[in-house]
Amino acid sequence: MENGEEIRVLVVDDHPMWRDAVARDLDEAGLTVVGTAGDGAKALRIAPAARPTLAIVDLHLPDMTGVELTAGLTALAGPPRVLVLSASGAGDDVLAAVKAGATGYLVKSAGRDELLDAVRRVNRGEAVYTAGLAGLVLGEYRRLSSARERDGGDGTPALTPRETEVLRLVAKGLAYKQIAQRLSIAHRTVQNHVQNTLTKLHLHNRVELVRYAIDRGLDD
Repeated sequence: MENGEEIRVLVVDDHPMWRDAVARDLDEAGLTVVGTAGDGAKALRIAPAARPTLAIVDLHLPDMTGVELTAGLTALAGPPRVLVLSASGAGDDVLAAVKAGATGYLVKSAGRDELLDAVRRVNRGEAVYTAGLAGLVLGEYRRLSSARERDGGDGTPALTPRETEVLRLVAKGLAYKQIAQRLSIAHRTVQNHVQNTLTKLHLHNRVELVRYAIDRGLDD
């Protein structure tokens, strides 16, 4: 219990030793671990019944990216806050996670006390980032704000030509790897374009994105 409020945590990481160590640290600190998962599918399957108030998510999972899992978790009814705990401190990874709905982002070099503090603060809705990353996120929000001011008068967010191209291929049912091969770009670049498009259109997942594209005839 934290100030009378139970913090219920779901830990998602594909490394069993790391996952168990994080769960143990949380348990010893008096927090409630309601479930653990080594892949995104299990996390999404158990979350509705486990009712976590917060999910600790690794970015690199065997079946989906942590960014996709974050978007899926935050789209649930009564969604948990998401704290990404990743080995990567790359700017693209941080921004993609935040755009997907993550409230906090820590690199795995963070100490136990730093992690526990971040869990408590993120559970309260505070944005928490490893030192040096907060400025990156703030700068991106400023850039997006400026971009929204430049959007057309019809209120539809302006997609770049490449984002539109990727969206068209997503609507045709191509997997991200197929899109990457078709456009001769990296798989992660495709993921970033999709995540940017989701953010601009205020959509939560690929299903909603495909529906949007079909409604506008982009699957022709």
